[in-house]
Amino acid sequence: MTDSWLPSLITATPQEGFELAITLSRRGVKYTQPDPEVLHKLRPEYANSADSLTAASHVIAVNFQTVAAANNYWRT
Repeated sequence: MTDSWLPSLITATPQEGFELAITLSRRGVKYTQPDPEVLHKLRPEYANSADSLTAASHVIAVNFQTVAAANNYWRT
């Protein structure tokens, strides 16, 4: 992937920051497995796995920590 899609980690609100964290997580999956056919084939496996969903939530949380720190935890 060569497109430039992330100009900054700065967001106006924590909600926007959380949405950015989800985007970062999803983009990470796309970089790791760029074949959409394989992604769609595997989706039923992880969509019904508590362990996989917990792991995905953990990745989002780590990305949210990064975005929150970049935004000084939205303190003014």
